[in-house]
Amino acid sequence: MWDNALHYFYEAANLGSMRLASDKIGVATSSISRQIAQLESEMGIALIERGRRSIRLTEAGQLAFDYHKNQMADREALLNRIQELREVKSGRIDLAIGEGFFGPSFTALIESFQRRNPGISITVTSCASSEIIRMVLDDEAHIGMILHTTSEPKIRTRSTVEQPLMVLCAPNHPAAAMEALTIADLGRFDLCLPPQGFRIRSTLNHAEKRAQVWLEPRLVTTSIQMMREIAKAGRALTVLPRISALAELDEGSLVARPLLDDAIEHSTVSLIHRLGRQLEGAPARLMGVLETRLKSWS
Repeated sequence: MWDNALHYFYEAANLGSMRLASDKIGVATSSISRQIAQLESEMGIALIERGRRSIRLTEAGQLAFDYHKNQMADREALLNRIQELREVKSGRIDLAIGEGFFGPSFTALIESFQRRNPGISITVTSCASSEIIRMVLDDEAHIGMILHTTSEPKIRTRSTVEQPLMVLCAPNHPAAAMEALTIADLGRFDLCLPPQGFRIRSTLNHAEKRAQVWLEPRLVTTSIQMMREIAKAGRALTVLPRISALAELDEGSLVARPLLDDAIEHSTVSLIHRLGRQLEGAPARLMGVLETRLKSWS
């Protein structure tokens, strides 16, 4: 009732008379007068000066008039904003991904997306898979991209592709001349690997037990970027999924060789979001782009 009465009051004040407001709104003049009187009663103060042929606002009336005018402007801005979101002209995307996905290929994807969607802002956070899952669960990230699958019941996996672990080395490294390498072969070279507890290292540990060969990496680091750089420099071999070195493989600064072990557990790249969270507008559009690109990266 308040909103209706305030609307009648605003139209009458804006047009200068209740009769003109009556013609515009399509209700009786007496109804407009009654609504304004009820509004004044609720507020406990007069909004218009009585005894005049045209409407003149009191100080309180001017405050009420300005309030409703601003309210209408805010409503219009809100509707315009919502329309832009429907058309995906604007919006915000929070994306959390593992460090291994960073590189020219991923950067080019984001840059291309923003060129096509200049009104959309994107925040990209790099962290461990456990933190990515937490961010998605807490709605701090619309989309997560992790290097495995998750059994978390509140996480929905939208897309997943297998990424076999590969031995990466410089083109002039002796291992580059080999068609494939076994765990025993790895033990003959200097290695740069992630620390114990990381999924890649756990996978290698199982392969070591099967082969009864124990790898002793020369360098241990949590940084996938450092693993790539050490391998590019020819100082050591590293073991990563192919997707973690797409740019280097394309430019030829790294070569990839299969790791021979029929029982080895390969990595899986998964796109995730929180179960029950409906991705609409900008996040939904980027999710579609990532799903398509992920298939090509595989």
